[in-house]
Amino acid sequence: MKVMDKGMLAGRKKLLRARTEREILGLLDHPFLPTLYSHFETDKFSCLLMEFCSGGDLHILRQRQPGKHFSEQAASTVSSSKISSYCIEPSCIDPACKLPVCVEPSCLQPSCLKPRFFNPKTAKAKNEKPNLANSNSLPVLVAEPTTARSMSFVGTHEYLAPEIIRGDGHGSAVDWWTFGIFLYELILGRTPFKGNGNRETLFNVVGQPLKFPEGSSVSFAAKDLIRGLLMKDPQKRLGFKRGATEIKQHPFFETVNWALIRSTHPPEIPKPVDLLSLNLAFKSSLAPIDNRATDSDRSSGPFLDFEFF
Repeated sequence: MKVMDKGMLAGRKKLLRARTEREILGLLDHPFLPTLYSHFETDKFSCLLMEFCSGGDLHILRQRQPGKHFSEQAASTVSSSKISSYCIEPSCIDPACKLPVCVEPSCLQPSCLKPRFFNPKTAKAKNEKPNLANSNSLPVLVAEPTTARSMSFVGTHEYLAPEIIRGDGHGSAVDWWTFGIFLYELILGRTPFKGNGNRETLFNVVGQPLKFPEGSSVSFAAKDLIRGLLMKDPQKRLGFKRGATEIKQHPFFETVNWALIRSTHPPEIPKPVDLLSLNLAFKSSLAPIDNRATDSDRSSGPFLDFEFF
């Protein structure tokens, strides 16, 4: 359950963002995206009851791998599932109750969801699913063609595209840049332009060439795909012309059966969680319940016996 303090959201002017997040999660229906089962509010909190992903986030999973990076085969599996959940064909969604979801530059659908979730810290690992995008990577809901350009400056510094940093205005090509950073990190265990601080990182993204560590055993296909995705000129970037189709047809993904992507086995399946032990450990870590709350307080209102989060 994701619990958000409404007072804190209001203070940071994030109430609209939180409501948009809830509405978007309610629209989505995809095996690689977390399911929103229900939502409710108390006087202080807004709560989202979502699918439990026992494997934690992909960032932690990567750090547990030998050398703190995935093999290219595992990276192919993880990244292909990301592309699958990133671009959902409109025909797969009931037009009567769902918004079409698309990231193709040529898409002229009246409404599009453009998730910015190519980041290991916003992906969750779940049994029998390669990975799921976390709701913290809130999609951008737009009611205009995806050829429209944005001037927003949001995101993790290491994943920002050069055109965002320069303030040139940007379109969907920024997502393929971020996908390139994501793939580089999966295979090599770090991002390519990270500096000693945010300022140096941004400088490196704009002004430094892409490099691969000397002696690394990265295949030609992987390097070629990453170089194509990390072209600093967005119009020369892989994916700019034909979107996900260009990436799917790259030799790096030649072993991926895109038609059967939903049945792909993840590189690591989380062990079953003993929910009873988890519940006991959680209760023991809680601060003592305020005894000033009366029995009448707990036996009235819409949330009976709701004593802790």
